[in-house]
Amino acid sequence: MSAQGHVSIEQEELRGISRTVAEIHWLLLILVLLYQVFGGVGDDVEARAAVSAGLFFYAALVMSFRYANFYRRETRWKIALETWGMIAFITWVLRFSDGLANPLLNAFLLPVITAALTLGKLTTLGIVALIAACYVYLGGASAADLLSLRFVAGFAAQLAPVLLVAYITTMFSADIRYGLQRAKLLSETDELTGLYNPRGFAIAANRLFAQSARHNRPTSVLMIDSDNLKTVNDTHGHDAGNRLLRHLATSIQAELRATDVAARYGGDEFIVMLPETPAKGAWEVAERIRRAIAARPLELESGRISTSISVGIATFPEDGGSLDALASRADRAMYAAKQAGRDRSVAFREPA
Repeated sequence: MSAQGHVSIEQEELRGISRTVAEIHWLLLILVLLYQVFGGVGDDVEARAAVSAGLFFYAALVMSFRYANFYRRETRWKIALETWGMIAFITWVLRFSDGLANPLLNAFLLPVITAALTLGKLTTLGIVALIAACYVYLGGASAADLLSLRFVAGFAAQLAPVLLVAYITTMFSADIRYGLQRAKLLSETDELTGLYNPRGFAIAANRLFAQSARHNRPTSVLMIDSDNLKTVNDTHGHDAGNRLLRHLATSIQAELRATDVAARYGGDEFIVMLPETPAKGAWEVAERIRRAIAARPLELESGRISTSISVGIATFPEDGGSLDALASRADRAMYAAKQAGRDRSVAFREPA
């Protein structure tokens, strides 16, 4: 898949994460607002004013990050800044209320969860360290207190829930991401050959083709078909046929660049997209693949089986203006190769 494709997928993921972070912001604002409305701050006019100011500035921060469109692209740095803003707001509210005795102390779990779900283990550890510093600040501990065993024990007990939540959430987050990536891989990959399946090919190739079309760069499509899969299946069984398909997939992939996209298109048919490749270059790649497969017989217990392929070639823009058109015309060229005697490459030509 292209770098552009990876960026697009990451942006989709970050947009989903960003919506969750926005909900956490509003949850925190509502918690603090309810705490103040129901007298949690007390009758101290200065403290109430300070908390109100904190609510105002934090709401302004949320509005600017979420709705003012200052940031046109979602990034993990933006989410990190928002997390630091949460910590600053919570510390400010606690500073002007009951400090570490305030029940809102548990609100520090919100930025920890945000970091653990989105920013990775190291950043989450940094967030926990920052919260630990806030605990020390809010506790008003002196330098001598910091060295006392009693203070360290109490401090560890207070910080333990934060550490536990950070650890558990990062572990769950890693497991969820692995599961999602695995499910995505399985949904886009052919189980037998390890190449893309038609769905995965469409996702990867359409992005690359759109880029080629936008810059009017040549792109070619190869349609490749085994010449003797049916014979192998009938003579040696389906297990041998599956081994032949894996053999073809490995041989095709070995002759391609990292930027090329190959897929099992169905049955014994494979499709390859060659970005930045004109007709002449596509012909050379097709012939290289064909010769490599012809030179490497399939090794079975019953002996060696010679195999060959027929290849059809179509190139943008001369043979079509869309990926579907190129695939269709490469398929027609591949059938022309079959009719011409197989074991050859044929470029698409419009009928006279």
